[in-house]
Amino acid sequence: MSYIETYQKFSKAIVEEHASVFSQLDMGQLKAFVDAVIEAKHIFVHGTGREGISMRGFAMRLAHLGKPAYWLMDDTTIGMHEGDLFIICDGRGDVGIHRRIVQQAKKTGARIAMVTALPEGNLAKNYADLILFVHSTVYMDEKHAEPDAPKQHDVVPTKQPMGNQYEQHIYLLMDIIAIIVKDEMGLDYDDMEANHRNIE
Repeated sequence: MSYIETYQKFSKAIVEEHASVFSQLDMGQLKAFVDAVIEAKHIFVHGTGREGISMRGFAMRLAHLGKPAYWLMDDTTIGMHEGDLFIICDGRGDVGIHRRIVQQAKKTGARIAMVTALPEGNLAKNYADLILFVHSTVYMDEKHAEPDAPKQHDVVPTKQPMGNQYEQHIYLLMDIIAIIVKDEMGLDYDDMEANHRNIE
């Protein structure tokens, strides 16, 4: 297959995959997530790997919306407390490196919102106050998962490698959520731009 054929095949397939994932998002879960963002005193955002790259963009948009937002492991991140919101992206709902982080966050009294493709995962099931279930294929799907790990269900199959679909979709979904939050807060794009870094 030539690079032109590959480009045409995947540009079409990727758009179709994302349209299918978007169509399955639960609107009740979306509203609960948006409401939690608006109500939170401070927002802490976390994710690892490429999921984290997608979520870091959302943390930036929250700051542009005037929300006190922190990327969890930055040196200037403040303490987490009751009334705050911790948003963690964990595609499998139980990534090992996240376990202590989520357990410690729960002790602070902050609400925990988990973005995941596997709501049956241990952390999602036992620690999340609200879940945003993204019907997308994540890295380490059922073909590669540990024998006793929960299996993905109700997700859109993908022609892409290694969790691409989920990681791409999170970036797109969080951008849309930022626009919804803007509208719900009565802001406009000029308000967001006024919060953009001005020393570039």
